Amino acid sequence: MRKRQVRNVTTDSLTSDLTEEKINQLCALLGNVELTLLYKASVHGYNASAFHQRCDRQGPTLLVAYNRSGYIFGGYTSVDYTQSGRQITDEEAFLFNLQGKIPVCIKVNSGYNARLDDARAPNFGQQLYFCYNNQPVLLNQGQNVNGGYGGFGGFGGGVNPFDFNPATLYGNDTQLNECEVYKVEQKKDLQISAKMKPWRNVQWTAKQRDELMKMIRNYKPMMTSVSRIRILMIGPVGAGKSSFFNSINSVFMGRMTSKAMSGSAGTSLTTQFRTYPVKDGREGKPLPFVLCDTMGLEEQSGAGLDIDDISSILQGHVPDRYKFNPTTPFQPEEQKASRPASLQEKIHCVVYVIDATKISLFPTKLEEKLTATRRKVNTLGIPQMVLMTKVDEACPDVVEDLQNIYISSYIKTKVQEVSSRLGVPVSCVLPVKNYSQELELELNCDVLLLTALQQMLNFADDYLDDVGPI
Repeated sequence: MRKRQVRNVTTDSLTSDLTEEKINQLCALLGNVELTLLYKASVHGYNASAFHQRCDRQGPTLLVAYNRSGYIFGGYTSVDYTQSGRQITDEEAFLFNLQGKIPVCIKVNSGYNARLDDARAPNFGQQLYFCYNNQPVLLNQGQNVNGGYGGFGGFGGGVNPFDFNPATLYGNDTQLNECEVYKVEQKKDLQISAKMKPWRNVQWTAKQRDELMKMIRNYKPMMTSVSRIRILMIGPVGAGKSSFFNSINSVFMGRMTSKAMSGSAGTSLTTQFRTYPVKDGREGKPLPFVLCDTMGLEEQSGAGLDIDDISSILQGHVPDRYKFNPTTPFQPEEQKASRPASLQEKIHCVVYVIDATKISLFPTKLEEKLTATRRKVNTLGIPQMVLMTKVDEACPDVVEDLQNIYISSYIKTKVQEVSSRLGVPVSCVLPVKNYSQELELELNCDVLLLTALQQMLNFADDYLDDVGPI
């Protein structure tokens, strides 16, 4: 594998030790970015002043270390170095290892500081020191009960913000061959132009929005025994399940609404099973669907929504406003459990809500939970699709113009990645942008949201057509 010359902003001629394969793995973790090599220890020296001279106030940076055993590992911080002397909170920080074809990523634990921004050089998590004592060595402070500071980076303490196994992360080999630091910048898709053919066709017009709203208003489920389609939203904490309901509600109310609790907390803000009907305007009649919101999925066992709870929801046994208990699955009343729920009470379509900015950072245990959930849904024959949210945060071109969403090759790769990881067809992955900080409705955002909702109703029809009269 050939080595790639990475762009640099210094007068030195720096050559990255990263191969094309490893650069692609890192970009899978970081998104559509450009890496600029700022600092190389073998060239500039293993000392803090050389590091700060080249890396201070450069924005987000990536540290890549190489040891004698051939391990390539390091860490990312989204907060730049300034030698402020302060503890840095950085929810985006993570450690990584590039040994296999799929990179290992360890996110910083919620509530912990990611590093100390002092005159020493890069450190991660009050436990991992790179180039300790101005030497090409690594110190894992989490294994050093005596504490103490090193010359090149790090700070002591008794807590470990990053959970990792030293044997997995760096093969227990603390001798470094090299240490590099890269500036990380979001990259625009330079191929985007007015002449490009979109990979999905969307009509970004007020007429299309009005047509979609009309179709949804006039929709009637295929089964006369079902008055409203029940759509279950499932996904990790903070992916945007509640925000999707608020966004759809806003479109039909003609103004911004915030009926469902949403936010960016580390744990699920939704603790109840909620069924949200949507009205056609303030005084309008209820629309023919209900969005069902759940507690977020979490990777830790005994936290977040339980697989058994999902099964009970799918089969129509969980009442509205039931409060989840992650340690105790829902137990239906004996009388209700003895009879099957009516088709009206069951879920007719399942929608997985996935944050586009975190697809490549998906923890293994969380992916396993989603796989188990999909397996359960499959046994019941319920159609499944994916909402890929926060597309504007994932791609600068989409921030600039939401109409670029189906022109951006980066968004297309993210759709394909979601399809591969969750095992759903690409055609069942729909990128959307929820309303979050806007004060007014936007045409392009409405079109994406309504298109996704219309597809959910189409899938529900397929399900009802398949189950037949009951």
